[in-house]
Amino acid sequence: MRVLQKIALFLVIVGAINWGLIGFFNFDLVAAIFGGQDSFLSRVIYSLVGISGLICLPLLFASKQSENYNTQRQGTGNLNYATEFGEETDASDIRKRNSEE
Repeated sequence: MRVLQKIALFLVIVGAINWGLIGFFNFDLVAAIFGGQDSFLSRVIYSLVGISGLICLPLLFASKQSENYNTQRQGTGNLNYATEFGEETDASDIRKRNSEE
């Protein structure tokens, strides 16, 4: 995960905790720390949390992409070539014996 996505995910979690506090206890932690809902810093934090939510949208689909990627691999992390390079039986000896009889 890129650094920007990690920062965005952190801010989304902060926003989710803040909304949980507002919903359960009617307490806005961001407003309490930064001087009210109308203060400049609070509005910056709210804006960053909103932008972070948009940045984290591709993470909804990342597990599906990595799931498809992992199904093509063995437990060691190497591609599974077991069927592609497996040994085949040599039927030429059987054909020679059948033609001689």
